[in-house]
Amino acid sequence: MDTEITTEQIKALRDQTGVSVMLCRKALEEAKGDIEKAKVILQRKGADAAAKKSDRALGAGTVASYIHQGGTVGVLVELSSETDFVSGNEGFRALAYDIAMHIAASKPEFVKREDVSEEALARAKEVLLKEVEGKPKEMQEKILEGKLNSFFAEKILLEQAFIKNPDQTVRNLIESAIQKFGEKIEVSRFTRYAAGNRS
Repeated sequence: MDTEITTEQIKALRDQTGVSVMLCRKALEEAKGDIEKAKVILQRKGADAAAKKSDRALGAGTVASYIHQGGTVGVLVELSSETDFVSGNEGFRALAYDIAMHIAASKPEFVKREDVSEEALARAKEVLLKEVEGKPKEMQEKILEGKLNSFFAEKILLEQAFIKNPDQTVRNLIESAIQKFGEKIEVSRFTRYAAGNRS
């Protein structure tokens, strides 16, 4: 027997995810009415949608700013989309603002892992190698890799836990937006300014 999906369940899931009613209904049906499972299903489908759109060209976008702590920290972020139709959307601008606010609080240094320079990687490796000394030789490489991943996850915007919802990463947030808007979306670049010693 099929689980009856109510309008209230669909509305609750839509309010929490921003995804279309149709996709919310399908996710709830697949999850047999369990909202938490439906969120996981939508997140997985958001990643699939992002992968399918990854080769599309970005031709539009918006720049958002966020000023924090009485003017002592400021962020500019460029969020890109394929069309002006999406970049002019209020929800898209709100996403850019939320990402700018996240950057102000979380201090990432890179947008994505590919942006980490060989020099930064070598410096981190040099420091972290000291932490694996004395460990069994056959385990050192694996432990070092884990420590490097953990170290850079804190410095890479897309891998950070989103400040407004720590259950998802900034990457998950953007993948949900791709699913919602139906276009490729990405953070093209950002700059974070901090006055005095508030780096």
